Amino acid sequence: MNAMYENKPQINSEKFKPTYILIALNIAFYVYTSLAGGNFVETADIMVYQWGQFNLLVFNGWIWQLVTSMFVHATIIHLAGNMLFLLVFGLRGEEMFSLPEYIGIYLLGGLAGNLLSLIMGPYFVSVGASGAIFALFGACVIYDRRRIGQSITGALIFAFFLLMFSSGPNVNYLSHIGGIVAGLIIGYVIASRRNPQARYNVTYSYRTPF
Repeated sequence: MNAMYENKPQINSEKFKPTYILIALNIAFYVYTSLAGGNFVETADIMVYQWGQFNLLVFNGWIWQLVTSMFVHATIIHLAGNMLFLLVFGLRGEEMFSLPEYIGIYLLGGLAGNLLSLIMGPYFVSVGASGAIFALFGACVIYDRRRIGQSITGALIFAFFLLMFSSGPNVNYLSHIGGIVAGLIIGYVIASRRNPQARYNVTYSYRTPF
């Protein structure tokens, strides 16, 4: 008698590889702003004010900047650093979340960071995917802890120290805070709603020795 186990895990986003797609989009947008601005080392001010988040313009109706600013980077070093972290946290997120969950965490986290930055004042300008990337990190860390039934305190402490290490001159820490808080909340909700046990369908087949 042979028992055949059919494992039906939560559908994840691994086969769609959204991380590589997002990295490609960020690089493509940097190439565009570099060509349009005439500088590949750093993004020209005119491109930052057009596609980054310039709060004064957002308050005057340029709402799209809350989204487009996630794909604009100040320098090629800024882009490289963010894409490295997106690769690390993004590939981990693909193992945990379905494609809609993954995209939702990324976009909602980035938007949360940008909205938090928006309240700073009309002349605040920011660019980068950091808020969205921090959201992926927060969602992955708390999802891991919640799914195995451990306290989420460790995840919160880990998130706090990463925020501290990422602070510095010209860093939009508000975007980081907004993103990581959104990621922690979304990751916790997703983990809480899933059955912690994998589901198996068991069928049996019988073979005669002849």
